[in-house]
Amino acid sequence: MSIKPYMLTDQGFVNQDELRYPFEERGLQFGDGVYEVIRIYSGQYYLIKEHVERLFRSAEAIKIKMPFSKEETYEKLNELLEKNSVDGDAKVYLQLTRGSAPRDHAFPKDVPANLYAYVQDLPRKMEALQEGVSTITQPDVRWDYCYIKSLNLLPNVLAKQEATEKGAFEAILHRNKKVTEGSSSNVYLVKDGIVYTHPATENILHGCVRMRVEALSRQLGFPFIQAAFSLEDIAEADELFISSSTAEIMPVVKVDDVTVGSGNPGPVTQRLQQAYEKDANIPQSKSIFPEAAQERPVSG
Repeated sequence: MSIKPYMLTDQGFVNQDELRYPFEERGLQFGDGVYEVIRIYSGQYYLIKEHVERLFRSAEAIKIKMPFSKEETYEKLNELLEKNSVDGDAKVYLQLTRGSAPRDHAFPKDVPANLYAYVQDLPRKMEALQEGVSTITQPDVRWDYCYIKSLNLLPNVLAKQEATEKGAFEAILHRNKKVTEGSSSNVYLVKDGIVYTHPATENILHGCVRMRVEALSRQLGFPFIQAAFSLEDIAEADELFISSSTAEIMPVVKVDDVTVGSGNPGPVTQRLQQAYEKDANIPQSKSIFPEAAQERPVSG
């Protein structure tokens, strides 16, 4: 898919080469802003309502006024796909900052917010989704308001880089040995057919896919319990998986030097992956499962 170079901004649509901000931009100088990443399958948004709602919650939490209403945001995001002729699998990155003003820690007065959004190709990670991935563990040294999807991602970046340097897909974060989430994902443990994940407190991001995982788990008859599990629990887990808009529902088969379960994606994770594909209207031609497996019921 060839995506055209149009970006959505608070001032309208522009070519990517035309986007310019002053050096005194608060997102650049303070990380004073929030963002969203929205998944697209076959040219259609997935969970757009959840992402827009969270964007407005994050903006309200740090006292930034969105330049558009929710209804206008939906309209403009749809127009962004139309202008770029998006018909395949992709993602939209949207960033909102407090605006451009002389550098001062205090909020500037009467300064409009800066907003931009753009589209990027994002093929599904087919091999990883089918075979599972390895991860590492890292202390969670982030601030206490992780439920805000803020631009302050340096601890996440450092944890992800540590994972990358060790050949791992993700870094699983923990506080006092209790797993919180990944550097860019939510984390789930499966034991005896029950799905466990950290409660939706201020210490984790309330992932949009996380909310669907909860709904799909209940639809499939898997109890979904919001209770923190420990690093030691991972060694006794039947399955482990992570979720995000870009990773979908990703099986984890190794954590540090510990093999999870059988070392292969487990049946609960695979059922959830099937349900996710159905929920996202992913066509059979792009499924990670063979046709026979895809035809198995995913509810009940």
